[in-house]
Amino acid sequence: MRRFGALSLILLTGCLYSLSGGGGLPRHIRTVAVIPFENETANAEVSSELHLDLRKALTDRFGLREAPEGRANAVVTGTVKRYEPDVPVGFSADPSRSTTARRRVQLIVDVRIVDQTTGRTLFERAGIQAEGEYAERAEAAGRKQAIERIVNDIIEGAQSQW
Repeated sequence: MRRFGALSLILLTGCLYSLSGGGGLPRHIRTVAVIPFENETANAEVSSELHLDLRKALTDRFGLREAPEGRANAVVTGTVKRYEPDVPVGFSADPSRSTTARRRVQLIVDVRIVDQTTGRTLFERAGIQAEGEYAERAEAAGRKQAIERIVNDIIEGAQSQW
């Protein structure tokens, strides 16, 4: 019986530590402004979708509140460098299948997160690349996959800095 109690205490302590320790941004960062990314591609949707998903992820995963750029503790900026939506992946030789081809979206972005309190760059990475696959004529699904992967890479990168 004592073993069970001691084991429970050890496991609970480990869980509390993992929830409160490591990762995240500096403690004074409580608000964030995500500036719409510059878009060097022909697709306007990719920049706006990335902007919305990144805002949601930063508030959900870090518990930050959104604020105007002038009052935010941290500011996120970036550039969509490349968006290639129609890279062939595979074709079906079976005429009975409705999907005759698989396609791939390739997305490359640069991102920077700056602590406005100190002026220090918290996270910066150029050339973050992600891909998403989709069935022919379903580009939005592939774009969504690629954007999710980019957002995850940004969040994980920012967490790994602290």
